[in-house]
This record gives sequence, structure tokens and C-alpha cells, in this order.
Amino acid sequence: MKDTQQVKHNLREAFDEMIATLQAARDAIDTPELFPVPADERNLAEGYRYLMGFLLGGIERALNDPLYPRFMRAIQPMNRATIDNSDAVYLYTEIDGHYVYRIKGRALDHRHWHGQAPVPGPRAPQYVIFELASGYAGDSGSLAELIPGTRINTATLDCHDLQVDADGHFEILIAPEKPESYSGNFLLSRRESQGKEYIGRFLTCRELFHDWENEDVLDLEILRVDCEKTPRPPIDEAGAIKMMQTIGDSTNHQMRFWNAFYTQLLETYGKTPMGLSEEGAPQFMPVNDMNPPNALGLATGGGQSTNIYSGGVYQLEAEEALIIESQVPVEPSFLGFHLSNLWGESLDFESYSSNLNPALMDFTEDRVYRWVVAHADPGVWNWIDTTGLGHGFLTVRYTYEDQPPKEDWPTLSVKKIAFSDVRDHFPPETRAATSPDREAAIAMRHRHVQRRYRQY
Repeated sequence: MKDTQQVKHNLREAFDEMIATLQAARDAIDTPELFPVPADERNLAEGYRYLMGFLLGGIERALNDPLYPRFMRAIQPMNRATIDNSDAVYLYTEIDGHYVYRIKGRALDHRHWHGQAPVPGPRAPQYVIFELASGYAGDSGSLAELIPGTRINTATLDCHDLQVDADGHFEILIAPEKPESYSGNFLLSRRESQGKEYIGRFLTCRELFHDWENEDVLDLEILRVDCEKTPRPPIDEAGAIKMMQTIGDSTNHQMRFWNAFYTQLLETYGKTPMGLSEEGAPQFMPVNDMNPPNALGLATGGGQSTNIYSGGVYQLEAEEALIIESQVPVEPSFLGFHLSNLWGESLDFESYSSNLNPALMDFTEDRVYRWVVAHADPGVWNWIDTTGLGHGFLTVRYTYEDQPPKEDWPTLSVKKIAFSDVRDHFPPETRAATSPDREAAIAMRHRHVQRRYRQY
């Protein structure tokens, strides 16, 4: 039997090391060489919230067991990060891809997944995708993990291919090999690529919403096959120490990775010595403009595999606004426009209209997707509210069942104008927005966010 005093010493030492690592993570908020967001009262306060969000995620990850997994929220209002999608529920769990697992789930009315018109009333999310990856973005703390081949998706499965019965029930088998004659939903957890074997370890599920008033989350469970035959052993000293190490390392590495990602790769607020663009080239993330829509690549940091992205940075004074217009030749399965702060946290989408998707927008006869980004209400329906933040990210996501040919990809234009001229840049038939309209829309947002992130 271990000496109790020695165990106590080892655990206290591990706890102290965890606190020291968390203090190192804190340095990423205001240490210049760690590329923090420019300092002012709001950015600093949001930086500490951002840190606590990674701490929350690190604690949940540390308490997860790959052999006895359960779905958790990777991102939610308490720990937003990675320029997250305001229309999404991000679920994840860690597994060990050497074993076999089974997901069971149920969706509300889901006919829109297969091209049918949605029915009135409660229904499944607009779009759902499961992705199994060999690594988790940011875990190393170094941008070197973005080198091709460092991690891959071993499998993906979205709602368009998901086999669902008439009552909305479905099962997904996860295994290192597909059983002979098996024809159901399947995710491969062991894959060879370029002569290297990858094991699936991080399972994510994104549920994307358009109709916030009616769409609701999936019911999901995941079990390792035969887990009932092998009870989980009680925690011991080594297990507790590993948990504390995971909490500290995860928090510290995530803070440092994403700071470097935004400022060195995306060049969020100007060029840095290690920036992505060559000397003389335009800034990678243009200010008051957006990149042409493009598919998943190095600069997405491991984003959703079925997305086409467009991104930029806004920097607006009180009397300025941005008009963003997008032509979309092929209608996507999901489309959403979102704002984030420079830490990569989506702006508050419960109390403000800081994002808009097609179900929340007004369309004119030309069917152009048209948004206005401004600090104050311009009186037109498609207003994206900056929540008073003068400098942040602009992001549009277009999700496709089958990626269209490049000539049919969306196009996008951005124009900075005087706030007083906003109405002149919208067609005459554009819907006006009154104070009661805005209040009703915000009340709906509060109800939806409570439902989307309920803890019971």
C-alpha cells in the first residue's frame, strides 16, 4: 500500500504545477511576444473570459474517459472560441479508435435533410455532420501542427447520407474496420494516408440551425461496445495527476496556439514577422473587406470539412458601416454570417443580432444575400450588430452536400460607407425594422439559446 503522505505530496505538487501552467496561459492575454489582442478595457476583460472558457473546456476534457465517452459541448456561450459559428451546437467526445463504439440518436422531423420542404413546427437542425479526427486543433500549442499530415479526419458523415428511420432514430457504428456485409451508418476509426496510420480520437458533431424558432437539437448517446462487461476502475494517484496535467496543458496550449494563429497566419491586426503573406502582398485577412469564398485549407485551423469560408476583419467608427453582398448560384445546405471578437469568440448572439442566416433574414426580389454591419440600428432588417465592439472578425460559412464546381461558388463584395447612407444601398422594397420587431427578435433569440444549450 502506498504511503499516504507521499501520495498527498505528489498530488499537491501536481496541483501546484497545474496552477503554474494556468498562470502561463494567463500570460497570453497581455504578453507582447505571445501575440495578444490589442489592450483596452473590453479586450482585456474578454481575454480573461476567453482564458476561463479554455479552462472550462480543459476540465471537462480531463474528466472524460475515452473508454467510457459521453458527448459534451466543445463550444457554448460560456467558452466560445476559434471564430465559432453562432448558429451551431458543437459536441465532441474523445474515443480510442482501436475499439468499437455505437452512437444512438434521434432527430425530430428531418425531411429537409433529403431535399423536401420543411414542415411547420419542431424539427431537426438544418444541417448535422459527424467528423472523427486523429487530433484536436490547438492541443500542441504550436502552429507546426498545421503542417499537412499532422492530423486528418479518419471519417465524416453528414445528415444527407445519414440513414434515419421513420421515427427519427438512427445508429452509427464506429470501428477500425468495417464489418463484412454491414450496410448501416459507419465511421472508420483507423485510416492509412501517405504511408502513415492515423487513429480516430476526437469525435465531433456539429448541429447547425437556420430556423431558431423551431429547430431543436438531436438526442445522442455513445457507448463503447461491451463496456458493460468491463467496469471503470476507481481513480488513483496517477489518474488524478494526469487530469491536472491535462487541465493545465490544454488551457495553456489552446491560448498560445490560437493567439499565434490569428496574428501570424490570419494577420488579424497587421503584419507580423512570422506572418503568412509574402513581403508586399495584401494582408491575409483584409480590413473592412473579406477574402473570396474558399474551401477548407490551412488557414481554417481544422474547420468543418464541408464548408466554404470567407473571412475578414472589420474596423469601424460610430459613423461608419459595412455593406456585404453575396451572390449564391447554388443554394447551400447551410449559410450563416457571424461576427467575432479578436480572441475568436463569437459576439453575444443571444442579446444582439450579431449573426444572421437565411431564416432570420429579409430577402428582396434580386435574391442577393445582403447584410449591413454597424454599431447602431440602421432601420433595415438585415442588420448585424457589432455590440459596440469596434474591431473584430467577419465570417461567412457556406455548407454544401456536394461542393459545386468552382465557377458556381459564392461570390462576395464588401463596401465601407457612411452610416447615414445605409438605406441607399438596399433595394426600395427592403423590409424596415421597428423597435417592437427588434424586441421580438431578441426575445426569440433568448428562448432559442436556452433551448439549444439546455443542461437537462
